[in-house]
Amino acid sequence: MEITRCPVCDSPDIHPFRAGNFAARTIRSEDIRITDRDYGKIWDLSRCGRCTHVFAAPAPSPDFIQRLYSRIEDPDYQEEAEGRGRNFIRILNRLARFHPHRGRLLDVGAATGILMDLARGRGWEPSGVEPSRWAVGTARERYGLELFHGGFDAADFDKESFSVVTMVDFIEHIPRPRLAVRKARDLLAPGGTLCLVTPDLGSAAARLSGRRWWHLRPAHLAYFNRRSLYTLLEEAGLRVVRTKRYAWTFSAHYLISRLPGLGFLLKSPRLSSFWKRIPLKLALGDSFEIYARKE
Repeated sequence: MEITRCPVCDSPDIHPFRAGNFAARTIRSEDIRITDRDYGKIWDLSRCGRCTHVFAAPAPSPDFIQRLYSRIEDPDYQEEAEGRGRNFIRILNRLARFHPHRGRLLDVGAATGILMDLARGRGWEPSGVEPSRWAVGTARERYGLELFHGGFDAADFDKESFSVVTMVDFIEHIPRPRLAVRKARDLLAPGGTLCLVTPDLGSAAARLSGRRWWHLRPAHLAYFNRRSLYTLLEEAGLRVVRTKRYAWTFSAHYLISRLPGLGFLLKSPRLSSFWKRIPLKLALGDSFEIYARKE
């Protein structure tokens, strides 16, 4: 899909930024799993001269992306449910301060429903959107949740019917973020909150890691910095009310499995089981956690 205008601010002032380094036509569903570890692989990237947004150009079409994501199976994601839940609890605690009476919550890119399940236990009425057939089935079997199976653009919800929309590690996976954020705004009731978590291309960790930054991966089509992300939200009519740095919690096993040269620590079942029981908080400061309100 050819991109001739910035997907964030619609400016035609776009320029080549970095050449891709993998055969895009050979991409498979296994290459874009949440727990993929193929760091450093990127599409051909362009940069907007107006808002500085960096994005895949040309980009895969939404239909092609939907077909890929519908076939994803990622059991490693669910194995880290406890650590991921710690991440989501922090988000839900902050949202509760904005919305003490709770209400309806929509999780876009809900995966296996971990955030939705935790939200339900804290008084929210959750709904979710997820393209992976496997993830939708897991959410049903594990938590008794019914998610909309498909892309966010195809999801049909009543306008102004949600107190909160969450997009945790979602917006960087799509070629048209402006349309997605505008749809989220339309679904929010007045006073509602959009929570976005997405990598920060301008972070120190991104600059120091260079081409090995762990957020440079085939699944990511959009890279934001503070300027482009604020532009995205403000042009959608949302006011940023809080910005934080997202912290990850994973098991030691998960992190060891992604570091070269440490595979010997997971050789035996006993060692592997031991590392799975140790949670580690990873605060690299390279992802935004932003809360924006619809007035």
